[in-house]
Amino acid sequence: MYKKYIKRLLDILLSLGILAVLSPLFVILIVLVREKLGSPVFFRQERPGLGGRIFTLYKFRTMTDERDENGELLPDGDRLTPFGKFLRSTSLDELPEFLNILKGDMSFIGPRPLLVSYLPYYTPEESLRHTVRPGLTGLAQVSGRNFLDWDRRLQKDVEYVKNLSFKMDLRVLLLTVKVVLDRSEVAEDTGQTEGNFARIRQERLERTGHLEPEKE
Repeated sequence: MYKKYIKRLLDILLSLGILAVLSPLFVILIVLVREKLGSPVFFRQERPGLGGRIFTLYKFRTMTDERDENGELLPDGDRLTPFGKFLRSTSLDELPEFLNILKGDMSFIGPRPLLVSYLPYYTPEESLRHTVRPGLTGLAQVSGRNFLDWDRRLQKDVEYVKNLSFKMDLRVLLLTVKVVLDRSEVAEDTGQTEGNFARIRQERLERTGHLEPEKE
């Protein structure tokens, strides 16, 4: 009952309320992001959601478009400004995802939506993460966020899916508040956390012939 009906109803009501209350902050951030980082204000990227359906994820941009003498974008670390770091450390960059929640692309709680290019590299067990809507926050994020290795992050996603309940969502929500208030466990260079998953899994596939986590 909760998983099928109540969770989605709560997502709609809460996202509407939060967007209404935070609308002045939204406007302020739009102005600041445009002034400090340029246009477009929003970062858009395709991500897989429920059932593997592709949707467009929205965030506030946190990096500039600075380029080298050859017109190539500078490394992420060079384009991430102090203001961008502030947006990430406070999770303010993720406020536009409330629009994704309202649309039904996402939920407040669930496995974080990762890159489309990662889809071929999940084990059958890990693919269970796409049997629920992806979340603004999830069990993996409050269990170590980006500093868990990939196997453990995905194990936490599967653990969440298998134990989805109101009690689980409430627990993750309370832990998320703690993490955000502590401003802890935030990785500033996501290229070092998300960008290496496909490479790691491809190397494992070539080495062992399968994608299953290796025995320690």
